[in-house]
Amino acid sequence: MDNPAEHLVALTTVPSDIEASIIVAALREAGMHVVATGGATAGFKAGAPGVVKVLVNEYDLQVARNTLEELKASDAEIDWSQVDTGTPEA
Repeated sequence: MDNPAEHLVALTTVPSDIEASIIVAALREAGMHVVATGGATAGFKAGAPGVVKVLVNEYDLQVARNTLEELKASDAEIDWSQVDTGTPEA
């Protein structure tokens, strides 16, 4: 049997890990296998900006596109009261 992770295709690219994390979380919540790649270079300040690619299984691509459009349409905001931002430095 084929490993589903072997058939990953690009859903979208975003400029930061934060944006990718929001998309990845939404797609995983919808039951899809999803990964983000390129985050290590996205934060560098260089001549060419880095990007983070969000990859999904090829057979989930259309559902993932629909989910992404719904996420964009809902203008999803981060509920900072639910995010552990750590202890402030003194």
